[in-house]
Amino acid sequence: MKILVTGGAGYIGSITTAELIAAGHTVVVFDNLAQGHAAAVHPAATLVQGSLLDQAAVAALFAAHPACDGIMHFASHTLVGESVQKPLMYFHDNLLAVMHLLEQAVAHGVQRFILSSTANLFDQPEQIPIPETAAIRPGSPYGESKYMLERMLFWMDKIYGLRSVCLRYFNAAGGTPERGEDHAPETHLIPLVLQVALGQREAITVFGNDYPTPDGTCIRDYIHVVDLAQAHILAMEHLDRIGTRQFNVGSGRGFSVLEVIQMVERVTGKPIPYTLGARRMGDPPILVAASDQLQQELNWQPRHSDLEQIVASAWDWHQRNPHGYRG
Repeated sequence: MKILVTGGAGYIGSITTAELIAAGHTVVVFDNLAQGHAAAVHPAATLVQGSLLDQAAVAALFAAHPACDGIMHFASHTLVGESVQKPLMYFHDNLLAVMHLLEQAVAHGVQRFILSSTANLFDQPEQIPIPETAAIRPGSPYGESKYMLERMLFWMDKIYGLRSVCLRYFNAAGGTPERGEDHAPETHLIPLVLQVALGQREAITVFGNDYPTPDGTCIRDYIHVVDLAQAHILAMEHLDRIGTRQFNVGSGRGFSVLEVIQMVERVTGKPIPYTLGARRMGDPPILVAASDQLQQELNWQPRHSDLEQIVASAWDWHQRNPHGYRG
């Protein structure tokens, strides 16, 4: 298949692009390079630089590449805390980008769409691990914007036959020998802790130690980025069979912030000092996914998502690329 990957120069998008190409698919990447890196894009992929907020640029993209079989959409504002500070930016940009994308998809007869959604749809869930049937209560404007996109896709199927799978995932982490996590600024826990191990920062800040968890810090479900990429590919390849669906994607096991810090110390052999900060608005105490439906219906397994394996793969990439793609 020929797949359009929006945000394909970013962390998850670039690794998914590489996995798609390894599986024999043709990939066109569309990215504004605000957070992505041209160097992260697989050399066999076609990179088109542009913004989904630019309606003319999206129309030109589809005019140049009209025969795409499906779309994987990663391009988005994704920071929970920032969305609380700038809710209108999240609603405007995240929704308008997909509206422009869907407008062209419908016009060109695209019938498959995979949405990078979020576990932030569930805020403080009643059941852990969180089932796909859990009540939707977005925990931030970011989560709300993703839920709005899921509803848009529901209606695109009803009206135009554009089938979609929304993958609600948790904390993507880890790397491959060629690609890893490089954001500016960095906000994700594992690369931040690895920066301490590399001597690039003095300490890590732990935001809140009074949550109702065993050690008082937030617990998250970490999923290896390659496992996540494979979930996207399986969903795309089997979309005609399964139809429009929503799936959770996670390892089924949670680790606290302090447990992650301890694992980084074990893997790197470096001490990781940390300081305590106030809670961040929008951070629920525990997010762990039940991925039973994804495993049963698509035969997906989190093969690389042991925490030690995740940290070790990320550490390997960061040691090879201490300044990321910029150095």
